[in-house]
Amino acid sequence: MRIAIVGSGYVGLATGVSLAEVGHHVTCIDKDAGKIKMLQSGKSPIYEPGLEAFIIKNLEAGYLSFSNDIDNGCSTAEIIYITVGTPQNKDGTTDLTDIKEASIDIAKTISQDVIVVTKSTVPVGTSETLKQLIEENLVHPVSIEIVSNPEFLREGSAIHDTFNGDRIVIGATNNFAAGVIEEVNRPFNVPIVKTELRDAEMIKYASNAFLATKISFINEIATICEKVGANVDHVASAMGMDKRIGHQFLQAGIGYGGSCFPKDTKALIQLSGNVEHDFELLKSVVKVNNNQQDLLVEKAKQRFKSLTGRRVTLLGLAFKPNTNDMREAASITVVDKLIAEKAEIIVYDPVANETAKRTLPEGVNYADSFQTAVKDAEVVFILTEWEEFKQIDLSEFKRLMKIPIIFDGRNCFDLDVMRVYEIEYHSIGRPSILR
Repeated sequence: MRIAIVGSGYVGLATGVSLAEVGHHVTCIDKDAGKIKMLQSGKSPIYEPGLEAFIIKNLEAGYLSFSNDIDNGCSTAEIIYITVGTPQNKDGTTDLTDIKEASIDIAKTISQDVIVVTKSTVPVGTSETLKQLIEENLVHPVSIEIVSNPEFLREGSAIHDTFNGDRIVIGATNNFAAGVIEEVNRPFNVPIVKTELRDAEMIKYASNAFLATKISFINEIATICEKVGANVDHVASAMGMDKRIGHQFLQAGIGYGGSCFPKDTKALIQLSGNVEHDFELLKSVVKVNNNQQDLLVEKAKQRFKSLTGRRVTLLGLAFKPNTNDMREAASITVVDKLIAEKAEIIVYDPVANETAKRTLPEGVNYADSFQTAVKDAEVVFILTEWEEFKQIDLSEFKRLMKIPIIFDGRNCFDLDVMRVYEIEYHSIGRPSILR
């Protein structure tokens, strides 16, 4: 089918190239001319394993194209996906400015009947509002149907998740439109769940809020483990063997980040307030996560009393491995705390250094390798569990650091292995190794 994707950010690109890969003719549209020029040359503006290879392959095959002209991109489309950003307002509500603007632009462009698919994460009831907005701004006498098709992609494995997902949710009030989108997605061979529009919108928020709750829960258990002398790794492993619980999202650490969990939990809290329900559990989830991001600095302050003038290295800046995304990353909070403590800060991330330079405040020194980053360091904080860090020869810490002391916010290393090396090691929810 002929498909247009309005918004070529993370979700739009992953969606567009995947639909092209299964044989649809896809045009990805974005107002950013520089981004479109880069994509037309086969280069991806974001780091995501497998994405650039799909872009090049489908550009060459003629299934994928890019444009910054919404008229050109949508004029012949049978289906239009809206994948623009829905950022968070200061009060936690969702900013719908861009998605409403995109809807009006679509209304002024389309000259044939189309199905409009909301892929962006939006509050319950938004799809109905967008349908009305489009119909009010139509230039030509055409018919539109609206479908909610929320995304459940994990950054760092978005392409894999598209073809190996747990389910595809399709929410619609029109059975024909739902059936068309079902056929569009059938080649992915992923179970399809068809619901009402509002159900689909709520499924997205409820899923992310539940996963965030699991993370904050295991982090609270980790805090108790430290106080009673237990090991959260052993606790979580045995908990996860229970099929009702499962192992995923039971890794203790310094909290969740990214573009989804922080935004979606706060949006659901606001949505609950709008219907006069105080979502106390989710408020606690957010509070625990905010506190968790301060944890390593607090541990280091307890160890040293003062971090003033100390050379502190941060390994990992992205909010998770296999992405250069730093939205709501723990590294931002940690850097701010260390600047307040007047520490000397050196940072290194395998792919997010350039993003960090646009995100972190002045006063941060950037290293181009692990070795350069940790040389002469008095303290190392591990903030992102990149495979590069997990595979490091641990003797390098002792060889390169001025004082081999590690505060591991992602529990990258086995305690029994760490005991072999002359390294002071502090992690989350596990006994410290002192020298």
